[in-house]
Amino acid sequence: MATHSRRTPAPPTARPRTKPAEPEVTKAVSVLLAEDEDSFVEALKLGLGREGFVVTAASDGNEALQLFDEINPDVVLLDIMLPKLSGIDVCRAIRARSNVPIIMVTAKGAEIDTVVGLEMGADDYVTKPYRMRELVARMRAVLRRSPEDVPSGPGGDEGPAPGRVLDVGEVRVDTDRHRVFVRGAEVHLRRKEFELLALLVGNAGRVLTRDTLIDRVWGTDYVGDTKTLDVHIKRLRNHLEEDPSAPEIITTVRGVGYRFEVPAG
Repeated sequence: MATHSRRTPAPPTARPRTKPAEPEVTKAVSVLLAEDEDSFVEALKLGLGREGFVVTAASDGNEALQLFDEINPDVVLLDIMLPKLSGIDVCRAIRARSNVPIIMVTAKGAEIDTVVGLEMGADDYVTKPYRMRELVARMRAVLRRSPEDVPSGPGGDEGPAPGRVLDVGEVRVDTDRHRVFVRGAEVHLRRKEFELLALLVGNAGRVLTRDTLIDRVWGTDYVGDTKTLDVHIKRLRNHLEEDPSAPEIITTVRGVGYRFEVPAG
C-alpha cells in the first residue's frame, strides 16, 4: 500500500510594505536684504519670515555683493542709500552677472533715485515707509516671472509663440533664443526689456494700452505705478531708435499707450 507524504503548506507570502509617500518639500525663498537701518532689518526679518521667506541681511554695499555670491538669493531687496557702495552701484554689479529679481527701496520723494535704479536694471521699487503686505505682493509678483517667459494672454493682445522669429522693419526678435537685432547688429536687452519688446513687436501696428503692457509683462497683481513701464520704454528706445528723443519705432499714443510702428510699404 502506497504511503502518501503530507506536504507542509508553504508559509504565506508577505506583502511588500508600501512606503508611505514622502511629503513634498517646498524650497524656501531666499532673500538678500541690503539695508543699513537696524529697525527696518529686524522688522523685515520678522515679517518676511512669517510669509515663508528666508532673509539674509547685509548692512553695506560691499557686504551685499559678497553675500550675493555666497547665497545665490532668489530675490534682492536693495536700499539705494547704502554705506561704502551705493544701492545703484550694487544693482549695476548684480545685473552684470545675474537676472535675479531686484526690488529697490527708496526714500519718499526720491524720484531721481527711483528712475536711476530702474535704468540700472531693477525690476520694481517700493518707497519708505511701505506696508508689509505691499512689499510681499511685489516680491511674489517678480518671483512669478520666469526669465524665459514670453508674455501672452487672452483678448488678442498676445505675445509671440515660443520659437517664432519676428521681423518688423529693422528689428528682428528671436523669441526662442532671446536675441534681438537692430539694423543687423545684435543688441543685448535685460529680461523685462525683452519681454516688453516681444509683446510690442508681436502686436506691431496695434496700440497697446499701458494697463495691458503692465499686466502682460509685470503681471495682473502688479501694485506699482506706470513709472516702471515708462523707464523700460525709454531704455528700449535708446536701443532701437536712431534718435531716441524723436522716436519713430515705438511711438506714444497720448493718453492710451504705446505702438510698435510698421514701416510703410
